[in-house]
Amino acid sequence: MTTMTEVEASVREFKMPDVGEGLTEAEILKWYVQVGDTVTDGQVVCEVETAKAAVELPIPYDGVVRELRFPEGTTVDVGAPIIAIDCRPTRAVDEPGDPATGRTPVLVGYGVAASSTKRRPRKGAEIPAQDASVASAVAAVQAELNGHAAATPTGTGAAVVQSRPLAKPPVRKLAKDLGVDLATVTPSGPDGVITREDVHAAVAVPQAPAPTAAPQAQVQVAAPAAPATDDTSRETRIPVKGVRKATAAAMVGSAFTAPHVTEFVTVDVTRTMKLVEELKQDKEMQGLRVNPLLLIAKALLVAIKRNPDINASWDEAAQEIVLKHYVNLGIAAATPRGLIVPNIKDAHAKTLPQLAESLGELVSTARDGKTSPAAMQGGTVTITNVGVFGVDTGTPILPPGESAILAIGSIKLQPWVHKGKVKPRQVTTLALSFDHRLVDGELGSKVLADVAAILEQPKRLITWA
Repeated sequence: MTTMTEVEASVREFKMPDVGEGLTEAEILKWYVQVGDTVTDGQVVCEVETAKAAVELPIPYDGVVRELRFPEGTTVDVGAPIIAIDCRPTRAVDEPGDPATGRTPVLVGYGVAASSTKRRPRKGAEIPAQDASVASAVAAVQAELNGHAAATPTGTGAAVVQSRPLAKPPVRKLAKDLGVDLATVTPSGPDGVITREDVHAAVAVPQAPAPTAAPQAQVQVAAPAAPATDDTSRETRIPVKGVRKATAAAMVGSAFTAPHVTEFVTVDVTRTMKLVEELKQDKEMQGLRVNPLLLIAKALLVAIKRNPDINASWDEAAQEIVLKHYVNLGIAAATPRGLIVPNIKDAHAKTLPQLAESLGELVSTARDGKTSPAAMQGGTVTITNVGVFGVDTGTPILPPGESAILAIGSIKLQPWVHKGKVKPRQVTTLALSFDHRLVDGELGSKVLADVAAILEQPKRLITWA
């Protein structure tokens, strides 16, 4: 007969891995298995979203799912166990109960065994009397570590363990700085965790004034009723997490770290649009994504080759400019999970068909939400195509660590002076933002002017390359 000790010894916990450099947490988007399912080594069990991308996680064990530690939608710290797998031979699962005693052994995915990873009891939580000795030890340790008094279980009744409120270190520091007692804060995070918003909300709550006796003849005027806090007809709150949260933090950091300069140029791209149509009929480009973005990307790569100093980054610690002898071309992509900027590695070395193939793969992968963290790291310059939304141009913010970003406006027919006459021509406006610490006005202007010149006369792709 299998003992509980043997069962526990056979359980393997799979922890949330660090699926990207420096990531500290990930949200569980979807479980592909349930308790009781049989899994094999390498099988994908869930999809998680990090601050950079959605990633599928394979399990490294053979066995049966015993427990899913967190529900879908929960943000979990890297290193926290998320699933438990019983790796015993499957025959142990068929062990019958004892009809004489009526006891049913705890099998994989069944029974009422308490999770080994439950958080410590909340304040006021009851512990059965048979666990009084354990509760007493837990309470004593918590009292010593946390500086709080703990109730000692006595007699045969229920015992109460006093534990300090759950909050991460940055939130505790915030509460200390603001003079907020966490014991008085109502938590809103998962599993009763206090968030930064909870602390700020506690500060914002006004203290009720002491009641004073009003004269009997005083007329009482009723204050307007405050709107219900759960009324969502007028406002909707959207939690910012995952990719959107990381993007927001990165853009704030970039905007207030790198001194941005943006320059604009309006250019006649009629010849480029004609070349796009010709390339669509070229046998060498069959089955590839051929559009204006492809030729604009190639134009930018040629401009960088002619002005290599723009392809650089700023080393704040060393106070140095780091020139890059390769171009990882970022393409800003709007996805259901937010803005991401994957990049084409070594784009400078690709032929036009190879660049078209890479662009096609990048876009389709981003739309499917399958962009890997590695695909979004190491970018040097970026293109953002705001023209697809009918926008003329904009002042783009640099992705952190990059030197320049080119915004493409919408391409549309406009009156244009061509060969001394006003004619309808395909016109667009380009905007180049760059880091003024490492790119001065002359260099930035040369790069933008070269891109415009190529798009106006695309034969320069040959003569300048």
